Amino acid sequence: MQLIDLYLRKSDVTRQRERALTFRAQEARGRKWSAENGYVVRKVWADNLSAYTDTVRPEFDKAIAALTNDEVPALWCYACDRFSRKGAGAVIPLLDSGKRIVFDYERLDSADPRDRRDIINRAEEAREYSALLSHRVSDTKTQQRKEGAWLGAPPFGFEIDDPETRKLRNGPDWSTVLDVFESTAEGLSGRSIAVKFNTAVPPVLSPDGKEWGGSTIHRMIQSPVYEGWQAVSLKRGGRSVPFRDSSGNKVSVLADGAKPVPPELVKCARLVVAGHGAVAPEYRSGKPKHLLSGLLKCAGCGGGAAIHGRSYRCYNFTVGKPCSAPMSAMRSLIEEYVYGQWLDAVLRADLDDADPLMVAVAERWVALTKPEETEEHKHALAAVKAAEKALERLAEDRRAGIYDGAMGRFFPRLVAEGEADLANAQHRASEFNGTVDLTLFDDFDALNDAWQAADGDLRRDLIRLAIDRVTVTRGARRGAPFDGETRCVISWASPERND
Repeated sequence: MQLIDLYLRKSDVTRQRERALTFRAQEARGRKWSAENGYVVRKVWADNLSAYTDTVRPEFDKAIAALTNDEVPALWCYACDRFSRKGAGAVIPLLDSGKRIVFDYERLDSADPRDRRDIINRAEEAREYSALLSHRVSDTKTQQRKEGAWLGAPPFGFEIDDPETRKLRNGPDWSTVLDVFESTAEGLSGRSIAVKFNTAVPPVLSPDGKEWGGSTIHRMIQSPVYEGWQAVSLKRGGRSVPFRDSSGNKVSVLADGAKPVPPELVKCARLVVAGHGAVAPEYRSGKPKHLLSGLLKCAGCGGGAAIHGRSYRCYNFTVGKPCSAPMSAMRSLIEEYVYGQWLDAVLRADLDDADPLMVAVAERWVALTKPEETEEHKHALAAVKAAEKALERLAEDRRAGIYDGAMGRFFPRLVAEGEADLANAQHRASEFNGTVDLTLFDDFDALNDAWQAADGDLRRDLIRLAIDRVTVTRGARRGAPFDGETRCVISWASPERND
């Protein structure tokens, strides 16, 4: 009795009206043949995978390796198309090396020289059938995409509206989708949103029915389907992009009455994810309570300073952390000194000569007095950066060869659209480049009067128009008079960079 291995394969997808012989039935036939021909089954290899040329079949590879390495003298397979669809190249090396392969359905046996030609021909026929089937499937899928049919499982938040058209409608989880986009636009990170969903009572389930992760949030934000567009990946595992028909137009996948995420919300969320968007005010740190809170730094340790009694003191030192030279300054004295320096610097700056300090003051003054306009300007600048980045990504994709194939005909249009988006964003940003009235900061009496009349909140805002930081050293000795000139180093404001 000699040993023989059995190789079984059944596609994991069962097509309509196609009856594939089950693993159990294939194995029964293989064991019957083995017993009738004096063989004992050593090992059964089974793949529940397609035989297409681009598919890795681990059990098939192991079966062939066992045969090639003489671990077993023969291999049984139910049919030629169950063996391989890679053509003659998959069988000729085995035939030339004298390995025995038995194809039960076709009654072909490589041990019979008369079967060699038939085995090779059947292998080529299987390859041709595979190529034709793959081409037909590809053409069918392309046509379905052009018609707006969603081919896979519906994306999170959607349902299939009609099994014939396979258009999408909003599902029960649509409110969660909107929450993802709104929270992102407001400045919450993907991780924070995931934690919010995972810790909710009851927890909000993710698209795969498990816990949320930040990467899942980001993939949703970038997916074209939530804008209502058909989506494809240009390369395996790559990001989704809008599918385009033969005319280069995007294709809607939404059924009548279905709604996408509002375009402005999508745009805002993507800007935030890209690092260009402004974080919503409610997620920013709160205002300091005292005039110089947040501005003072201890020269000894680089940490901040906090009010302790009537003085600003090194925060680290006050809470027991190490500091080689902890600063301490009487609140009234250091505030008076810093205000005097602020007043002098602002009045000395030339309003007509684009002095960097006054440019910074102007930017911050507009942000203080016209917050809505300033926020719009920031979004406009963010849109410019995003448009520039989109063009850079197109160029990178072109260099990577993504547009070398059929998608190449769309590349000029995509570039033109990207350049148009950039031009529009630049035009929108230029609308905010008007003049700013800074006459208040050119008149000592007016400025001093405004300071004296201001409440604590406004004074804190005014002082920060021109000052970023004040580094304070420790006094010469305990109880020594405060000397701002020797103990304070002021870091003055500089204009923001918009590149």
